Amino acid sequence: MDIFSKRDGPRSEDVRAKRLISENAGTIRKLADQISNGGFTKMRQDQARRREAPKPEGLLIYDLSAPSSPAEPDPHVRISLNGRVVLVDRNSGRQLQLLGELRRTIRSRKFVLATEDNGFLSPVSDDIRAALELLENAELGPDLSEDDLLRRVSDGLGLTAETDTQRRASDAEAEKDDGTPDDDSSELL
Repeated sequence: MDIFSKRDGPRSEDVRAKRLISENAGTIRKLADQISNGGFTKMRQDQARRREAPKPEGLLIYDLSAPSSPAEPDPHVRISLNGRVVLVDRNSGRQLQLLGELRRTIRSRKFVLATEDNGFLSPVSDDIRAALELLENAELGPDLSEDDLLRRVSDGLGLTAETDTQRRASDAEAEKDDGTPDDDSSELL
């Protein structure tokens, strides 16, 4: 009976083959390049380039995380197109608090404060409710425009009011301040 047992370490044939390959590595590379018309060296260079860590030299790197905003928000009151009266941060444009909304009645629109009684899920705090209680159910009309309501809500909260009319005027000024003539006349006519 013959017993074959596994030896410790590599086989002697493998050791001789590795030594033969390492001694003749330069010749083997030249032959591989000659047979592949330079493809072997190019493949090895591509593999080495893929293993390298990316270098940011000459690249434009954009940080897509949330933009950093100042720690202190700059609140102002805004009436959105769908009639929601909200407290918004000027810096980020994010809504800080829903104050109420403009609801339509048969003849007019009225301001409804965001309270549980009026069907709002997140009511305003007691401080804001006390400050704006006089404006509850105020009807918009000839006596009270949206700008007036905006001003009164801002005053009630102790903020400076920027009405839509003032904002549109400042936007128009900024557009005109681009170096174009004020009279819009053409020199070619």
